[in-house]
Amino acid sequence: METTAIFAMDRARRACSARRASHGLHLAATPVFAAMALATAIAPGAPMDVLCSASHGLTLGGMTAMYGLMSAFHAGPWLRMLAARKRKRDSAGRAAIPD
Repeated sequence: METTAIFAMDRARRACSARRASHGLHLAATPVFAAMALATAIAPGAPMDVLCSASHGLTLGGMTAMYGLMSAFHAGPWLRMLAARKRKRDSAGRAAIPD
């Protein structure tokens, strides 16, 4: 096999891996921002407040709202994935029912 063909196959393999990694990365944004919003709401002050937050309650300050909005803005990939699953399930269900 030629060296250029080997390099082309390696480049294609890396491109496929990069696509898979980017797919996972854009799905990771929403849960990470939601967790950060929850952590900020529970412990607005010192880092140790997370351990004993029962007495402090939740605060919905500036950073909590910002992380909540970021979570909502990055929810698009999750919504597209759920819609595609629903379409796939609906089309499979219709095909299984005889007319």
